[in-house]
Amino acid sequence: MKLALKDKPDNILTVSPSVFDYKFNSALIHQVLVAYNAGSRQGTRSQKNRTEIQGSGKKPWRQKGTGRARAGNIRSPLWRSGAVAFAAKNKDYSQKINKKMYRGALKSILSNLIKEERLIIISEIFIEIAKTKLLIQKLREILDFINIKSIKNSSILIVDDKLNNNLVLSARNLHNVQVCRYNQINPINLINSKKVIMTSNAIKKIEVMLK
Repeated sequence: MKLALKDKPDNILTVSPSVFDYKFNSALIHQVLVAYNAGSRQGTRSQKNRTEIQGSGKKPWRQKGTGRARAGNIRSPLWRSGAVAFAAKNKDYSQKINKKMYRGALKSILSNLIKEERLIIISEIFIEIAKTKLLIQKLREILDFINIKSIKNSSILIVDDKLNNNLVLSARNLHNVQVCRYNQINPINLINSKKVIMTSNAIKKIEVMLK
């Protein structure tokens, strides 16, 4: 399978069709997305039940004859500073997704990005100085955007084989532009990006990673 580079149309990048021409499997992608989001949940909340509340277990007053409501102990959920009736505890929300399924979902997403022309491949992206203005200028050239407003309204993901510190600093002021290494891509940031810009070196390393 051959892909053309945006900045150098004469250069053709040969990639494996088993990775970048993978069949689209919406059910698999949905399952992986649900598992990925579930694994991101903290689940660290904790409330105290009756056994964990400090206080005497003695009956506060006798059962009958006082004119007050019946009470067994001061740790009752009805009392101030008492326990929680159905106390929430730490919970692991993660779901098991094996490597083959995860890689299959990534290959399916990447292949679909190519078909929808949302994946743009360039030879390299280098910022000489950490300036947002320079990055916007680069993005204009790559994406053929006319003005800054159109760039700010589009979610863009830049993937390289190694992170350039100037590139990372330049993208910090653009809330819709993400920069990551090839091994940091995930189903969420790929799907949520309208345009994904990848260098040829990143494409090659992703190909090796997903084979």
